[in-house]
Amino acid sequence: MTMTGQCLCGAVCYSVSGEPQMEGVCHCKNCQRQSGSAYSVLFAIANDQLTVEGELTTYEDTSGTGNTVERHFCGKCGSPLFSTLPTQPGMTFVKAGTLDDTSHLNPQVHFWTKSSQNWVEIDSSLPQMPGNPG
Repeated sequence: MTMTGQCLCGAVCYSVSGEPQMEGVCHCKNCQRQSGSAYSVLFAIANDQLTVEGELTTYEDTSGTGNTVERHFCGKCGSPLFSTLPTQPGMTFVKAGTLDDTSHLNPQVHFWTKSSQNWVEIDSSLPQMPGNPG
């Protein structure tokens, strides 16, 4: 399986080979701010599954637990694309909304639910973590 995606302007595009290792929804305040929405849908892959074309800009963020989160985005249009965490070396978290085809995604877990917006309904059949999963 190969998945492809890109930023809003198309200056950065990527492909992912193989299956995601995790598909989830993050409700942390920083993901809300970065996405401009109530949460961020993402999936985790090993770094060697990802090929990127174009130039990324990185913003070094601090998570609610005090850990560093590197947020990678297109410097031209500002679209958030990936996040990496030094505490999880070798992994990249891809913003699912940047995929060309999201029809195969099925998020399996919700993180940082203690920060979720009160108007967001979370599927009670899925695991929910009030904070950081790590």
